[in-house]
Amino acid sequence: MAVTLETLQGADLLDHLDALADLRMTVFRDFPYLYDGNADYERQYLRTYARSAGSICVIARDGERIVGASTGIPMADEDDAFRQPFVDAGWNPDDIFYYGESVLLGDYRGQGLGVAFFDERERHAREAGFRQAVFCAVVRPQDHPARPRDYEPLDAFWQRRGYYPVPGLETRYTWTDIGDPGPTDKPMQFWYKALQGS
Repeated sequence: MAVTLETLQGADLLDHLDALADLRMTVFRDFPYLYDGNADYERQYLRTYARSAGSICVIARDGERIVGASTGIPMADEDDAFRQPFVDAGWNPDDIFYYGESVLLGDYRGQGLGVAFFDERERHAREAGFRQAVFCAVVRPQDHPARPRDYEPLDAFWQRRGYYPVPGLETRYTWTDIGDPGPTDKPMQFWYKALQGS
């Protein structure tokens, strides 16, 4: 069956919190996130997007099953952990659209869905008048013991979409790695693209 895309906004996400929480916990178990997920936390996290009238969630379905999702939100509606580094650096959060994540089950990768996720979020941000789009990615050391031998970072994919890391623009976010006794802070690097014509 062909994968179909559906775009949701704001409170429309509330009908899908459990499925999206499960998907995030599944995909983010893999390197580099190594996330030992918590369903209650995930639902609370996703409610941030449901509360924002300007948010977007692009869902990929195989039949009725949700196999991928990609979120975005006006930076002004995001948590301080993501917004404050821009304020501190002199950026105006009102100009920025933040991409929360793209998560896609392994069997569905390499079929163009990642590109579609970026295209839909960028279209939404432009139509809403945002001048800049950003996202952040965890930074793991090259010699991390859980790094698979065949691991390919997504940097080249992001650069082909026109995004680049902004030196010094980082945040820290806390979660528990698989096998760890408790949560630890992780460095997160922001990536940026100017949205021309907005």
